[in-house]
Amino acid sequence: MNHRSAAGPALPAALGCLVAFTLLAVEVAGHHGAPLLMDSALESWSVRHRPAMAVAVARGITSTGTGVIPYLLAALAGVVVGRGARQRVVSAVAALAFLGAVQLVRYGVMSALARPRPPMGDWAARASGWSFPSGHTTTSAATAGLLMAAVLLRAPRNKRVLATLIGCWAVLVGLSRVYLGVHWSTDVIGGWLFSVFWLSVGILLLVRFRPDIGRYGPRSRPPSAEPAEPAGPAHLSDRSPRI
Repeated sequence: MNHRSAAGPALPAALGCLVAFTLLAVEVAGHHGAPLLMDSALESWSVRHRPAMAVAVARGITSTGTGVIPYLLAALAGVVVGRGARQRVVSAVAALAFLGAVQLVRYGVMSALARPRPPMGDWAARASGWSFPSGHTTTSAATAGLLMAAVLLRAPRNKRVLATLIGCWAVLVGLSRVYLGVHWSTDVIGGWLFSVFWLSVGILLLVRFRPDIGRYGPRSRPPSAEPAEPAGPAHLSDRSPRI
């Protein structure tokens, strides 16, 4: 995948997610944080369907959406994309900066809306802070987007399978937050919309300022790296005079 091919849908994706997220945030603010849409129904269903094994699996999945793991994966995405030691370091730092910036903006939005979480008695995991948008969901989705882009740019084979598995991980992290009762479903939807918006903006900026990224596929190399054709008898014979 060339990142220029992703620039076409990136702009409408960014605008669509921005509009949808804004409308959802306005709805959350207008209801003073009260449950929306299917929030209460899904939260109630989750509370009623919690066998011990499912809760343990959900806790394991949800733990990968926060802390050091997403930042390690973001750095790995930068290393995979880079060509050469210097570019890998720069790409890893850029990926970490991107994830940190997304988190910073999310924290500002979350603090401004100050949406309460579901009732604490329904929690099956520890949680802190306000509810909208979901931090675990936003972090895992943004990280998954970086990894998916790196895989699609550089993986020599099975890239679509790997990208799909990475995307499924982010979806499961978001769903686990609802299942464990620490977020409303609209918190998770807001986190997905928020992340896709910033990932789309990131693609547009990448195409604008780093058009060299992704120009060469996993098995190709820049034209400057192509070995010069050796001069041999065949070349000499081509230049010899004809009799």
